[in-house]
Amino acid sequence: MATYDLVVIGTGPGGYVCAVRASQLGMKVAVVEKNATLGGTCLNVGCMPSKALLHASEMFEEAGHSFAKMGVSVSAPKLDLPAMMNFKQQGIDGNVKGVEFLMKKNKVDVLKGTGKILGTGKVEVSADGKSQLVETKNIVIATGSDIARLKGIEIDEKRIVSSTGALSLDKVPGKLLIVGAGVIGLELGSVWHRLGAEVVVVEFLDRILPGMDGEIAKQFQRILEKQGFAFKLGAKVTAVDTSGKTLKATIEPAAGGAAETLDADVVLVCIGRVPYTEALGLKEAGVALDPRGRVQIDPHFATSLKGVYAIGDVVAGPMLAHKAEDEGVAVAEIIAGQAGHVNYDVIPGVVYTTPEVSSVGKTEEELKQAGVAYTVGKFPFTANGRSKVNQTTDGFVKILADAKTDRVLGVHIIGREAGEMIHEACVLMEFGGSAEDLARTCHAHPTRSEAVKEAALAVGKRAIHM
Repeated sequence: MATYDLVVIGTGPGGYVCAVRASQLGMKVAVVEKNATLGGTCLNVGCMPSKALLHASEMFEEAGHSFAKMGVSVSAPKLDLPAMMNFKQQGIDGNVKGVEFLMKKNKVDVLKGTGKILGTGKVEVSADGKSQLVETKNIVIATGSDIARLKGIEIDEKRIVSSTGALSLDKVPGKLLIVGAGVIGLELGSVWHRLGAEVVVVEFLDRILPGMDGEIAKQFQRILEKQGFAFKLGAKVTAVDTSGKTLKATIEPAAGGAAETLDADVVLVCIGRVPYTEALGLKEAGVALDPRGRVQIDPHFATSLKGVYAIGDVVAGPMLAHKAEDEGVAVAEIIAGQAGHVNYDVIPGVVYTTPEVSSVGKTEEELKQAGVAYTVGKFPFTANGRSKVNQTTDGFVKILADAKTDRVLGVHIIGREAGEMIHEACVLMEFGGSAEDLARTCHAHPTRSEAVKEAALAVGKRAIHM
């Protein structure tokens, strides 16, 4: 019987990072993976493949619409969708092989099969009708999340698809109906809209991007509408008729009222994700779940069963790969007797559309609700030199600072490369920095990041270029 210091169930970003850190700290480690490849949802059917298609589709749109005004004459681009899908697959393969290499480099054993916790220190790994018992001092549950399903609407991954199916369509749909105006729906909608689909987004709430700063969300919706997106907010899809050549979706107002029918070639259901705890044997082993089906943990990631910990999408908090990675490092360090820690106030979020949307810390709505007195500094990309000359002026930077201490509490950016720009705000906030600190930091010229400095100056009502 194999014996380990740590067995990690799941090899997504949280799981494999946890395994690497534990190995660095001198532990004998194994990971359990039920799928054919390592990397979890993120690397195989989530973050990474979607970014490949977002990039490829953006290049396609640039070639068709932006090159000419820059003096670059090319013939109208032609879409080779199989080649684009191959480009996506090359990215997946490269990342998956990278994780395999990391496991070998760090002497982490990979156990293929479904992991089931039999109790403290015991994991059963089953594959192809056979099972083996593995003994371990510690167990980390890092099984991630699954797609949330809509009652009465069956996903077949052909015409009614989840994010997984939407990454592998064999042709561009004429009409794409997206259920849910969250990050995943808007990103995948962007891909297929650029490639020629007519996109309609139905959202139960009266706004897009729930949880993001409201002012940013409103501006982003206007930009997407200008690009050609159509939105039906405060509405719900109650049924999809699949009997005909064209899908017929029944849409009703969320508050009640007369229904309407919309035709679509493909319906994409993107209403969120749920923790994946299936077949883990948690109930039988005595691992407690919260009312939302997430594994309950204490501040040190420990579950109700001694020696068993949990991280990532399977526990409370934002379902983000980088949050899972930080938790993976923290729990490995805690198991090793160190002081592992995650600062949940400084976890950035990014929407990888064009323009991008990024955010870290508190939104204006959250500060108002908490009764925190704050000041706001904003700076538009229309006044940023680099954005002007590149003709990419959509969006702005918004900084929220404590009215008394000037400590930065939240930063929100909508604009080109917003996902790259957010990190100076993360570093600043990690060290408890003020808007004044950011405003007095020299920024290279000409860069889009100067808009961040100007927004910090605007907190003190002294922006230079506005």
